[in-house]
Amino acid sequence: MQNNPNSPYDDVFNNLAKIVEDIVKNMPDNQHARIVGYTIITRHPSTGDPDIFPAGDPCDDGEIPYEVVESDDMIFITAKIPVHQKNAPSVDIQADSVQIGIDNRDVTIMLSHPIDRIHSYYRIHHGVMDLTLKKK
Repeated sequence: MQNNPNSPYDDVFNNLAKIVEDIVKNMPDNQHARIVGYTIITRHPSTGDPDIFPAGDPCDDGEIPYEVVESDDMIFITAKIPVHQKNAPSVDIQADSVQIGIDNRDVTIMLSHPIDRIHSYYRIHHGVMDLTLKKK
């Protein structure tokens, strides 16, 4: 595919970036806003910023790189999916942990709070897996 300098999609992506920027600017307490995967998270300054817990070394091919962000009622996990995989990734959401498997690699993430499995879900888009877990 050739790079077209007059591609109509360039305007769409530029407009989308401006829309996201305006949304974040207009959020209450926007100085505490964070974008994680496809999720925008903000917290009131009196409650503090959400904690981010990176795990694994992104350069280590034996690990699945991920990060965990918590709010008062949700846990968000974002994992990087390798470009060349043989099988579709698998996710096993339990009340106290999440297991992500990609080909012959897997990681178990222990959760700090029990979650409601029925109202928890994940999606994969452009090499990024976003899990949204509702705390009980």
